[in-house]
Amino acid sequence: MTTTSSLRTVTAHLAEILDRISPPDPIELALLDAQGLLSAEEVVAASPLPGFDNSAMDGYAVRTGDVAEASEEHPVELPVVGDIAAGSRVRHSVGPGLCVRIMTGAPMPTGADAVVPVEQTDGGVARVSIRVPAERGHYVRRRGEDVQAGDVAIRVDTPVGPAQVGLLAAVGRDRLLVRPRPRVVVLSTGSELVEVGVPPGPGELIDSNSYMLAAAARDAGAEVYRAGIVPDDKRRLLGALEAQLSRCDLLITSGGVSMGAFDVVKEALREFGTMEFVKVAMQPGAPQGFGTLGERSTPVFCLPGNPVSSLVSFEVFVRPAIRLMLGKHRLMRQTVAATALEPMDSPAGRQQYRRGLLDREDSGEYGVRPVGGTGSHLLASMAQANCLIVIDEAVTFVAQGEQVTVFPLLLSSG
Repeated sequence: MTTTSSLRTVTAHLAEILDRISPPDPIELALLDAQGLLSAEEVVAASPLPGFDNSAMDGYAVRTGDVAEASEEHPVELPVVGDIAAGSRVRHSVGPGLCVRIMTGAPMPTGADAVVPVEQTDGGVARVSIRVPAERGHYVRRRGEDVQAGDVAIRVDTPVGPAQVGLLAAVGRDRLLVRPRPRVVVLSTGSELVEVGVPPGPGELIDSNSYMLAAAARDAGAEVYRAGIVPDDKRRLLGALEAQLSRCDLLITSGGVSMGAFDVVKEALREFGTMEFVKVAMQPGAPQGFGTLGERSTPVFCLPGNPVSSLVSFEVFVRPAIRLMLGKHRLMRQTVAATALEPMDSPAGRQQYRRGLLDREDSGEYGVRPVGGTGSHLLASMAQANCLIVIDEAVTFVAQGEQVTVFPLLLSSG
């Protein structure tokens, strides 16, 4: 274990983390399970889409020469020699001076080169009166109009959303090689913790961190397993870590990383040279632990135990790591500039993350005000906040009206 007494900047600590993160190997998933992930393969269409000329409207398949003179005043009447429904497998043809009634998606008959929508006719069954001329190809979906055989349907690193799922299905793919969701295990440490639903006794606290961090990891795109509580016991903690490393791509603990006599996480991981515990120049969340453990060098984040410190640490360090493992290019939440609606103090030499309420003004500009105090135990104010206000380590005071950088966490839709 390495312990560093000097303060490390947020930027330097994040760079150290990201340099040691590797995405999981791509896996093949069923099409619907691939939704929300990035494609890890290029998909080439084996056949054209659509696979045959078909009608784009309910109407009549005609030869354009037969209706060239049609008008409202002088409609053209043609015999209707058949009906073609969508899904028809019978070959039809249209001779000169004739037409066929056709439904949307039905294959075009040989000889016809346009479709007249039923709305531009009298809807006749045996004979039809057509009131408009038609140009060649009018309301006809041509074979290969959307995708030609040999075209790239999906490229590597394409996000798989509903449209991509539809296209993959249309070109005949029911499985796709993707960058998988990293499997994240979350556990809380501390003998003072009890499970939700258990009335806490004297000196006991309900474990909220493992639920909160599991939700945060899921929000970041991970597949999450909450492993619950581990007491302040070195042997039991090492056993829990060993058991969980085999089932995850990234592991998160909270608690036991500060300077207390019973900070068992640091004590238990002292022998592992791959782990490092540092002080980061930030508030809240200064004590941080990170390293890799196990045969697969699984990344392990040891976050502070105070709930706000833990969640802010997740946003600043863990979320970017999960995004990197997902293959995403944008690792951090997108920031916005906002006007401070109230003055704020900040400690010298620490990058502060204040809980805030961000609103868009009538002018289109953003305004932000702090919510709650700065205490790292004040979870209710974190739940009320929709952003983190970032105050640089060189700034000790922000006056009302000054511009600040903000991480939106969640904005009200109305």
